[in-house]
Amino acid sequence: MSLLKIAQDGPVTTLTIDRGETMNPLGAPGDGAEFRAACDAIDRDMDVRCVILTGAGRAFSAGGDIKAMRDRTGTFGGSTPAISDGYRDNIHIMLRALHGLRVPVIAAVNGPAIGLGCDVACLADIRIASEKAKFGVTFLKLGIIPGDGGTWILPRVIGMSRAAELFYTGDVIDAETAREWGLVSRVVAHDALVEEARALAGRIAMMPPHSLRQSKMLLRQGQQVGYDTALELAANTQAMMHTTYDHAEGIAALIEKREAVFRGL
Repeated sequence: MSLLKIAQDGPVTTLTIDRGETMNPLGAPGDGAEFRAACDAIDRDMDVRCVILTGAGRAFSAGGDIKAMRDRTGTFGGSTPAISDGYRDNIHIMLRALHGLRVPVIAAVNGPAIGLGCDVACLADIRIASEKAKFGVTFLKLGIIPGDGGTWILPRVIGMSRAAELFYTGDVIDAETAREWGLVSRVVAHDALVEEARALAGRIAMMPPHSLRQSKMLLRQGQQVGYDTALELAANTQAMMHTTYDHAEGIAALIEKREAVFRGL
């Protein structure tokens, strides 16, 4: 069963996890390859400047497929080495593809984002939540651990103490708590979520595409390197940006008191 529905609206691509009848479970065989193909196509297309990631139906994603876990089928079946390879060769491919996207990603969290679903949402650059959204990393309640790198992802979003609280208790928090903890930027009315996500994506998409992609790269690297290295990366990247058409256009627009029209040149 296909995982993603892909819709293009000018410079914004919307990826919808499209298994709404079963709360958008993740991890079926082929999910990783499908997600990687979609992300590779986005990265190759310089006309794409922002991605919206959301879920069909009433959930963002309830996480790994519980029935497949129960029946020991697909990614969750076979011997210990086979299950380990299933994570590496399927689920981890999906997560690496999302984390590696070069354009900004907005997660429009329309409902429960649980377990793997929560970690997928946390890989987005920006998260906005419907008032119906819920968040939890309930792996321990199933007798397993975060097999998708969640112990690396979540502390970077909400800090170690709150991440540990969620992991160790399996608690599920509502959208307002998620906002208070910094897990999402804002909470909006459920019926307004798509409109809010598109409006935000539209503002982002007005930015010059090369500078936009390079800024995302520097934000990510800035979490891993020392300050001196960050400054060196910034100097080298900035030098390239100064030679672009879009830089000249931005300067001209500011002087002429008009909106800039960036062309990715």
